[in-house]
Amino acid sequence: MIALLAGGTGAARFLLGLARVVDPRRLTVIGNTGDDLDCWGLHVSPDLDTVTYALAGLLDPARGWGVREDTFHCLGAMARLGHETWFRLGDRDLATHLHRTRLLREGRSLGEATETLRRALGVPCPILPMSNDPVRTRIRTPEGWLAFQEFFVRERAKVEVLEVRYEGAARARPGPGVLEALRDAEAVIVCPSNPVTSVGPILAIPGVVEALRATLAPTLAVTPIVGGAPVSGPAGRLMAALGLPVSAVGVAAYYRDWLDLLVVDERDADLVPAVEALGVRTAVADTLMTDGARAAALARNALAALGVPG
Repeated sequence: MIALLAGGTGAARFLLGLARVVDPRRLTVIGNTGDDLDCWGLHVSPDLDTVTYALAGLLDPARGWGVREDTFHCLGAMARLGHETWFRLGDRDLATHLHRTRLLREGRSLGEATETLRRALGVPCPILPMSNDPVRTRIRTPEGWLAFQEFFVRERAKVEVLEVRYEGAARARPGPGVLEALRDAEAVIVCPSNPVTSVGPILAIPGVVEALRATLAPTLAVTPIVGGAPVSGPAGRLMAALGLPVSAVGVAAYYRDWLDLLVVDERDADLVPAVEALGVRTAVADTLMTDGARAAALARNALAALGVPG
């Protein structure tokens, strides 16, 4: 079994590549819920949904989120009624959030709701929320605190970042199966996700870092930073706000307490000595997943570096 820490778009692409190389039933995905939000009274879990849609073959490949070929009639109607529509929910996507919200109001946990959704959509591997307890990533800006989606979507990540906080993390418990997945894994892979806001909330849950330190499985991360900039999203701005170099070196520094191996992009091969000086071994590969074949090749290279058969 391969346990994976996963955020949104980058994780979805990598998981699709990995699922072409190994039996997806060997995978257990531990998903970030720090991005979750309430939208129109519905509980939305963007990172869990992106991973679920990807593995179900439903993800919109152009946007990297939402359902392929979705329509937005409800969004337009809500705008006419005076509701905020900066967070775009498609019509078919709404069914996921309606179903999840109904289950939560009936007393089911987020993990149970996620399991129901992944089974209904035909996803063959478990997707475990990092916690059933509410944890929310918040960004402090010169104008005050913003929820992550306000920062990322509404403000387009253009405002200055002064501080990042994982609200509720200190009181949260790991989701059922999370620590066991890390303990029993053949390998642990951190997907090429934003270290601060996609993986950071998972690491902030008490017990997770300790489990990563204790696991007998080799731990590998794929850098989401290439050529001094994130492949997508605001990782660079957030890493800089934490005083981390916006490079594979910064990724290694963020994970060094428990990470064995970092996949560095071939364009940044000159950074290998600096990464290894932090005590993290390296493998060099093309990490730009512009299509399914390249995502599968990256997955093969990661497995080879781990010594895990595909």
